[in-house]
Amino acid sequence: MPADTTALDIPLHPERQPDADAFVRAAMDWHFDPETGSPFWLRRAKSLDFDPRADVKSHDDLALFPNVAGELRTVPVADLVPRGLGSRPAVAGVFESGGTTGAPKRVWCDQDWLDRVTAWSNANLDAHGFPRGREWLGLTPSGPHFVGRLFEESARTHGTVGHRIDLDPRWVKKLIAAGKRDASDAYAEHLIDQAAEVLRTQDIGVLTITPPLLERLARREDLVDLVNRKVRAIRWGGTQLDAESRHLYRTEVFPDTVLYGHYGNTMILGIAGERAGLGDDDPCVFDTYSPYITFSVIDPATGRRVPYGERGRVVMNHVSRTLLLPNNLERDLATRLAAPEGRAGDAVADIAPVAEFEEETVIEGVY
Repeated sequence: MPADTTALDIPLHPERQPDADAFVRAAMDWHFDPETGSPFWLRRAKSLDFDPRADVKSHDDLALFPNVAGELRTVPVADLVPRGLGSRPAVAGVFESGGTTGAPKRVWCDQDWLDRVTAWSNANLDAHGFPRGREWLGLTPSGPHFVGRLFEESARTHGTVGHRIDLDPRWVKKLIAAGKRDASDAYAEHLIDQAAEVLRTQDIGVLTITPPLLERLARREDLVDLVNRKVRAIRWGGTQLDAESRHLYRTEVFPDTVLYGHYGNTMILGIAGERAGLGDDDPCVFDTYSPYITFSVIDPATGRRVPYGERGRVVMNHVSRTLLLPNNLERDLATRLAAPEGRAGDAVADIAPVAEFEEETVIEGVY
């Protein structure tokens, strides 16, 4: 008889945070029961030196898992779909990583998860004062990238329509790696030129953009004037925004426009959101969608969490009915901070990429 996994069925807007340890135990029963687990994890469990259903009793026990993210470069994506979702689950998409550290990794996503993470993101936007019912403009990757799909859902559910400027981050990184900086600059300016046409002709209230492209936009006085006249909120993400630039945008360049950041990647099928209520001089702190998405900040030499206020490598976990991807060591450094009361894992601030990851030079480009 299958185990009781009802602890995974969290309402979209729970009155209080669910118990993270009970949630993780239910997830272990779901993903490692032969009737409900995915072919990938049921097969992979045979090589683990522990029993997930017996030994993973708390959120902290997710650290027992090996980092399997690299295996997702070659695993058939159908093998990631839990059997418990039926033979024809509501697929929202197959998504790939940006290819910053080699060949892309792939995950799948169903509509239930997309609805959940969109609702959570929309609540964050509300907390930051993003206007509802406005037209959006996004300079984001599309195609196999999860952030493009999230943009579409956010624009549709929080706004009205989403205008898109497609961005190919892999092409930019390839140009930079080949020393073709002039070509990568020309491509970035091409993106801004397209955004300018939309800003001039459409009633854009919300802008989604990456920090390198926001910097280019801010060099053009006519576009700064357009944004200040039309756009009421800017959501940035994809690469990091340094504290000095963030302060400048908030206080001088776009003083009457809400500036809100997010941090995440395809491997967690989501984002962490900037904490509401931060002052202009405060560091940008990111909180996760706990207990589904959680972070730990560790010393990679020991695997132990660093003390609060110190820097380490970011480890990401995704745990839901849709997907299990625990203990994924990321390419980013961050300062470890306490999560809001009741949430599992760590908050992070001052994100910065390492120079090399998985024997590859890390190139961020425009995303």
